[in-house]
Amino acid sequence: MMSVKPMSLASNQSLSLICVVLSGLLTACGGDDVSDLTKFIQDVKARPKGAIEPLPEKKIVESFVFKPEGLRDPFRPTEKNMDDASLDVSGVSGIRPDTERRKEELEAFSLDSLRMMGTLKDQRGIWGLIRAKDGTVHSVQVGNHMGQNYGKIIRILEDKIELMEIVPDKPGTWREQQATLALAE
Repeated sequence: MMSVKPMSLASNQSLSLICVVLSGLLTACGGDDVSDLTKFIQDVKARPKGAIEPLPEKKIVESFVFKPEGLRDPFRPTEKNMDDASLDVSGVSGIRPDTERRKEELEAFSLDSLRMMGTLKDQRGIWGLIRAKDGTVHSVQVGNHMGQNYGKIIRILEDKIELMEIVPDKPGTWREQQATLALAE
């Protein structure tokens, strides 16, 4: 069986005081003077009405019928002209990717999907920490490859990794292009 204790005089008085304060606050909120609101509504209604802009004219687009007769099939390779064969300059620059080299793990990812997370230094040099799109963190050093354009790391600094990529230029030719992977914030 539960026993109920009578409230003390002090707690009974504090409860009464709270009730009086709350009722006073609620009474102050219930004013009947809304004349300022009524005046504002009348001012808004008295403003001149603005003109509504007309709808824009419909633009008529003429239909087009595609007729592929006489056009080259886009899914077949183009035939090389004799002029193009005589202008083969692929051996001029000597820049070619090493396709015989075994690809490294980070070459499976595009360079923009890789994030530099920081660097580590030890007696062997400076290492870059790279997070791949799959969440794996890899350590790299100068000479490693990464990215899908045969990118080779040429320098690792504390805030970026510099690479030299080999990208296709003209048909059959390649060129070098410098790329940078900056430290992610």
